Amino acid sequence: MRPGTLTLIANFEVATGQGMAPSLGPTRTEEDVAQHLAKTIDTDPEAPWIFVMDQLNIHTSEALVRLVAERWALDVALGVKGQSGILTSMATRAAFLQDTTHRLRMVYTPKHTSWLNQVEMWFSILVRRVLKRASFVSGQALHDRVLAFIEYFNTTLAKPFKWTYKGRPLSA
Repeated sequence: MRPGTLTLIANFEVATGQGMAPSLGPTRTEEDVAQHLAKTIDTDPEAPWIFVMDQLNIHTSEALVRLVAERWALDVALGVKGQSGILTSMATRAAFLQDTTHRLRMVYTPKHTSWLNQVEMWFSILVRRVLKRASFVSGQALHDRVLAFIEYFNTTLAKPFKWTYKGRPLSA
């Protein structure tokens, strides 16, 4: 952790164009991501949830597997991380987290395709409008400014992104 920095873990609701349930804190660990997703799920506990994520290792963590199993009372043996069962490896955890029969599941973008994940475009807007060339007197001031921008964006600017790329397909 660097003094004066914050980690933003956020969701982008594709249908409305809004950022939702942001989490701001000093770290970005697997527990932070699991707590963030739990907070998001709590906004509508009975809904099915699909999260689109990149392939960062904390997005296929033991904490996320345990969250999915616990929240939907899945009667499965998870095993021991690195040794057995669903928790054996990142690949087995990712397979479990992508299971289409779960009400909470992950969809992972291919490596090096952050442009496919719409939250990345939203982060870019936030950086350009809030952080670029900015100076904050404290971590709390940064925290407050980011949350204020998210609220402002959601009430005045939010709309679904319209994908307009009309480039030529790559030839084989």
